[in-house]
This record gives sequence, structure tokens and C-alpha cells, in this order.
Amino acid sequence: MKPAFRNVALYCHFSRSLNPNPLLLVSPFRRPETFHLSTPVSCFSSSMSEPQSSLEKQFDAFRVHLEQSGTLRDRIRSVVSEIESSTRLIYATLLLVHQSRPTPGLLEKAKSQVNVLKEQYKELAEVLGGSSGQYYRYHGDWKSETQTVVSMLTFMHWLETGSLLEHKEAEEKLGLGSDFGLDVEDYLIGVCFMSNELPRYVVNQVTAGNYDCPKKVLKFLTDLHAAFRMLNLRNDFLRKKFDGMKYDLRKVEEVYYDVKIRGLTPNGEPIGDLETKKPKDNL
Repeated sequence: MKPAFRNVALYCHFSRSLNPNPLLLVSPFRRPETFHLSTPVSCFSSSMSEPQSSLEKQFDAFRVHLEQSGTLRDRIRSVVSEIESSTRLIYATLLLVHQSRPTPGLLEKAKSQVNVLKEQYKELAEVLGGSSGQYYRYHGDWKSETQTVVSMLTFMHWLETGSLLEHKEAEEKLGLGSDFGLDVEDYLIGVCFMSNELPRYVVNQVTAGNYDCPKKVLKFLTDLHAAFRMLNLRNDFLRKKFDGMKYDLRKVEEVYYDVKIRGLTPNGEPIGDLETKKPKDNL
């Protein structure tokens, strides 16, 4: 008997010993049967559908929140754009001060734009009024423009009075209150910006013959620099602007010392010329 038929016979004999029913014999050449489930069984239970529903609700709430925040930010930026436009007009007017133009007329023209700024900040406060407690969340959208506004207001006030515009006075000029006020850091940075204008103003005033101006500006900047020394400033933008103030003070000192060494008087004549004129007058 050949080996192949011998193996088949042995297999059939072994199968009969295990299954006495000859109908249940399984041929070695028969393909194995596959079993199919009547209904598919998911690896996830029905309880897993609830977290998926809550997840969708959560992100839908996020979507609504972000859309509302984006709409509010667009409204804020629209008002800030108007504030920036008014600021440019004021700056263009104040630049004429360096050309020895009549100061009172220029200040009156600049003040008319300050009234416009007051209305624009009122509008900005109304836009943010519906989002109480969100001041510092959107503060970065108008921070830079406000610092520039403060620098111009303090410069205008110094030209009129020779003193520093206080924080409360700046808030009053812009119509700001407790709900929507002027950030202290924005005020201080604006004051530092204002000090950058003084060295240029001194040089132009001396060129025009106003030799008393360096002494006046030097005293103001010295007092201002000493006042800033009282603050414990961190290594941030305000500290960098304060460090720049000492260079403004140094420039004004150089102009003042130059005027003093040359012996120039407030009327533009050297002291030596005045001394030589006195004997002639007596004669």
C-alpha cells in the first residue's frame, strides 16, 4: 500500500474511534467551515455614546465662545483704529512746536483732537461694557495707542504749565473712570515717551535763541528721573524705557553746560558783551 493511502486509512480509523456516528466523519480533504454571527458585535458598549455627545456639546460651546470673542475684538480694533488716526493728527500738530511756531495756537488746535479722543475712549468703554472683568484680556488691543496718547497729553501739559500731568488728570482728560481706567504702566510708559521729546525741544529752542529753556527742562527731567528711581521696576519694557530717560537727561545736561560755558543769557547775548556795554552806558 502506498504511503498516501495508508495515511488516509489511519485517519479514518482514528476518526471512527472518536466519533461513532459515521455521518459526522470529517474528511481530511474537506474545507473547514466558517461561522457567521447573525448580528455584529461592537467593541464599544452603548454607554460610550454618551461621552461622545457631551464632547460635541463642549466643543460647540467653545466655538460659540471663540466667535463671540472674535466679534468683540473686531469691534475694539475698529475703535482703536479711530484713536490711532486722531493721535496722528495731534502728533502732526505738536511737531510744529520744534519749529518755534507760536505754542498757544498749536495747543488749542491739538486740544480739539483731545476732545475727539475723549469720545472715542467713551465708545471703547461701551464696547467692552458687556464683558465685565475682561479689561486685561483685551487690553493689548489698545495698550500701545494709549501709551502714545499719554505721551502727547503730558507733553502738552508741560508746555502749558512746566509740570507733569498726573495720572488722575490724564484719566479726566480722556473721560476714563473706575470701570474702564488708565492702566498705571501705560501711564508711566507714556511719560517715558514724553521725555524723549524734550532733548529735541531744547536743541531747537536754543537754536531759536531761548537760552533759558535748557535750565527749565533740566530741572524737570532731574526731578522726574529721581521720582522714577522710587519704583522697583522689573526687567521689562517699562524698565527699558526708564533706562532711556537717563540718556535724555544727559543730552539736556550737555546743552545746558554748553550754554553756561559760553556765557549766554536768556536774551541771547553773552555775559561778556553785557559787561563791556555797562561802562559805555555810564559814559
